[in-house]
Amino acid sequence: MPADPKTPRAAALPARPLLLALPFISMLLLLYVYSTSTASPPSAAAATVAIASAGVPLTPSPPSPHIRMRRARFRSYDDYLRHQLNKTLDPRLRRVWATRDWRRKVDAFARAFARLRREGLLANASRALCVGARLGQEVAALRQVGVADAVGIDLAPAPPLVVRGDFHAQPFPDATFDFEFSNVFDHALYPDRFAAEIERTLRPGGVAVLHVAVHRRGDKYSANDLLDVQGLVGLFRGCDVVRVSKVDAFGLDTEVILRKKRSAAHHP
Repeated sequence: MPADPKTPRAAALPARPLLLALPFISMLLLLYVYSTSTASPPSAAAATVAIASAGVPLTPSPPSPHIRMRRARFRSYDDYLRHQLNKTLDPRLRRVWATRDWRRKVDAFARAFARLRREGLLANASRALCVGARLGQEVAALRQVGVADAVGIDLAPAPPLVVRGDFHAQPFPDATFDFEFSNVFDHALYPDRFAAEIERTLRPGGVAVLHVAVHRRGDKYSANDLLDVQGLVGLFRGCDVVRVSKVDAFGLDTEVILRKKRSAAHHP
């Protein structure tokens, strides 16, 4: 009996319509990220309570000639959290981060991460964390270059890329990540705690990449000014310096790459 000529025609899927639909699918994904990140975000007060309830045992960082602190503006740690959340939850800024800035920054981060992967400092199998990730542009970039197991933390969550967390007390067990990236060091009220938490959650041999501004005053949300890169490097007592180099990264001018010593002890 001859084959039914309609069968293969019905089973074949036209490739061209699928290709034409890809931009539409990408836009839907972007709108999903934007809607889940900006629709009814928690208030600064509510988010502050959620973070503060985790309990962040902090003591003042030792004074450093390389870091100028701005603690005088904050009456308490809760006051500091509210100040940071005023920026993170600003509806206008969130719209900009999720729309106009999104593709530009994701592509720039992806180029930087692809370079690190070529240098053997990052791998597709790496478990990666972005510290202070806002809506998750860095996380999206890591996933775009093939690092599927990537997540971000910020004071306000931005599903599905960013979970709630305070970088002074990361919500992860010791030795969780192979790779950590951050460009928010200037927002740390306690720089030594910021560094200690990255070292704690990095696995031995893991890599931390930090983008910072040196000799440049930050914005009104900065809690410190880095006067010398040694002020940053000196905080990572359990790491070796891989490289310090100049970058042009959205107002930040220096890239510091560190590798956790394989026999490093945790420094609280």
